[in-house]
Amino acid sequence: MTGYLLRRLAFLVVSLVLASIVLFVLLRMLPGDPANALTSVGASPEQIAAARHSIGSDRPLPEQFTHWIGQLATGDLGTSFVSSLPVGPEVVQRLSVTVPLTLSAFVLAVLIAVPAGFVAAHKRRTWYGALLSGVSQLGIAVPVFWLGMILVVVFALNAGWLPSGGFPQDGWSDPAQAIRSLVLPVVTIALVMSASLIRYVRSATLDVLDSDYLRTSRALGSSFGQAMWRHGLRNASVPVISILGIELASTLLGAVVVESVFALPGLGSLLATGIAQHDYPVIQGVLFVSTLAVLLIGFAADLVQRAIDPRLRGRLSGGAR
Repeated sequence: MTGYLLRRLAFLVVSLVLASIVLFVLLRMLPGDPANALTSVGASPEQIAAARHSIGSDRPLPEQFTHWIGQLATGDLGTSFVSSLPVGPEVVQRLSVTVPLTLSAFVLAVLIAVPAGFVAAHKRRTWYGALLSGVSQLGIAVPVFWLGMILVVVFALNAGWLPSGGFPQDGWSDPAQAIRSLVLPVVTIALVMSASLIRYVRSATLDVLDSDYLRTSRALGSSFGQAMWRHGLRNASVPVISILGIELASTLLGAVVVESVFALPGLGSLLATGIAQHDYPVIQGVLFVSTLAVLLIGFAADLVQRAIDPRLRGRLSGGAR
């Protein structure tokens, strides 16, 4: 197991380095000059050249990349071209909105999708089982921004129960107000995510319900609940855990849409601002942290799968021998 962990960690580091190279190269290929954000309209070539020199964009690309990697090695995400402030503290501040948003939506989606997916599979021949399957199919087709706007109209503008957007300026110093600001965004993400998860939970449950080991357990006298608890739950959870990791990572990356709809000062809005201003350090910092989070989520999901499924552990032991 130690060898496997070391290999996975090495793979994570290599993936992060390769992602950093691709990110750096693609960012420099985009049209636009970051020096334009520092100069006024109609600036002279000398002023633009001075702005490029001040931010280092006139240096050779290998030198720029080496400088950036050196900063990352020390935990420094660089300094914003526009605000001249360190990117790291700004990213951390924005994560205080994005992380609670993402995790809360993820937990709520799981709480909805797991029982709904199980019922949709176990009662697939009933009207409500078919209804759950149909609703999940419909939910997949609903754009998240459209659902967010519908919820704003219904619960914020018409009912006045919740704020339509924004986040308290003092952050989490007033937890109740901060939570109220996240209710609609969390529900928006959770409903869309749960629609997709219900399909996967239903499919995994159907595989278990049609399995020989479950029928054998029932034939030996176990009740349906006992057979599912002892044999079915673990087998059904293995493929679902992989999907949960993918959904969590995609939700973190896709938070920019929901944050834009609800005007939340999260990581997505910081990325959008950085792109609009061609602020390379901000864009690189946000995407690097996002990439690291995605790799860590995949790593954690893999470990959980191996902890649940002894066949994977046996395959690992066989590979080690």
